[in-house]
Amino acid sequence: MDVMALDHIKVLDMTRLAPGPFCTMVLGDFGADILRIEQPIGLPRNDEERNTQKRESAFNPLNRNKRSIGLNLMEKEAREVVYKLVEKSDVYVEGFRPGRAEEMGVDYETLAAINPRLIYCSISGYGQDGPYRGLVGHDLNYISIGGALDMIGAENGPPAIPNNIIADFASGGLLAALSISFAILAREKTGKGQYIDMSMTDGVMYLMASLTKDFFAAGKIPAKGSDRLNGGLPHYNVYECKDGKYLSVGCLEDRFFDDLVRALDRPDLVGHVGDPKQREEQFSFFEEEFKKKTRDEWFNQLFNAGDVAIGKVNDMAEAFNDEQLIQRKMLVEAGNWNGEIIKQVGIGPKMMGTPGKVRDLGPFIGENTNEVLDSLGYDSQTINHFRESGIVG
Repeated sequence: MDVMALDHIKVLDMTRLAPGPFCTMVLGDFGADILRIEQPIGLPRNDEERNTQKRESAFNPLNRNKRSIGLNLMEKEAREVVYKLVEKSDVYVEGFRPGRAEEMGVDYETLAAINPRLIYCSISGYGQDGPYRGLVGHDLNYISIGGALDMIGAENGPPAIPNNIIADFASGGLLAALSISFAILAREKTGKGQYIDMSMTDGVMYLMASLTKDFFAAGKIPAKGSDRLNGGLPHYNVYECKDGKYLSVGCLEDRFFDDLVRALDRPDLVGHVGDPKQREEQFSFFEEEFKKKTRDEWFNQLFNAGDVAIGKVNDMAEAFNDEQLIQRKMLVEAGNWNGEIIKQVGIGPKMMGTPGKVRDLGPFIGENTNEVLDSLGYDSQTINHFRESGIVG
């Protein structure tokens, strides 16, 4: 059997929204045994509903490589199930508003008393302390408070709202998975688990580390659409082509810029990368020139024109059909459900010795409840009682 980096790690996933499930998806992709603890709400009532829910979960990559148990944590018996699970688990991930875990009896102090080796990660918008501790929010709010949104958009225009990749997935989910990995390594030295307080807003600022240099050294505040890497340069920008699609140009270096303008038959611009006197002239030239051909025509022409940093602005369908991403296995056939091939996004990190893998399609809510309870020593009579009482689902 193939060895996976985290195949010795058992994770209890108490999260719901994007950051937590993405965090545990990453851990699961590299072998961790992920058990989702879910409220037994919306359980399938018949085979048709079960098949519908299973298909939806199968296509959701955030659910892959996971099992599911339905537990109503408002019930004492359900919390006791969690405590039994914690005894043999390595990691516990939750995404409640600060204070809620304590109210439910599943906070770090309670669970660490049961298993001192437990790594407990709380993912929240603003962290477990501070004046915003209890403030509700979403990705847009976190990148606003963290200072990222103010840098995104056209010059002199309002901030442009990006999709929820920055706070939810990068500074929340990905940094949480990284922190958990650090804690696993630390436990090998200390023999003890620890608490991880992962604030998505903290993570946003952390991701902006390189931009803080000029702020602290010279008081420079990044501005929308006018700085070096957010639209202020003609040779690091996006241009509309003849077919209405867009081409990205990232020719920051002298040699990249020189190869670009030579390919566009403008040798007079060689040596003038970043020339402030030619800024508007270069913008106008690129805008007019790139409208003469389609996006793909320009890409194919410039692809072999030397060191020219260009890229097609793909939509999602185009990205999954791009030969580079297909070669890199970023489109995978994750499995089969009722005769239907399930396609998903592939695994980003390519580890040669212990590669990641999509091992299982996502479960429907409570799909593994009986299996998990049986492994904990509950008999069928007790499990039936739990189901009839709404303790499990």
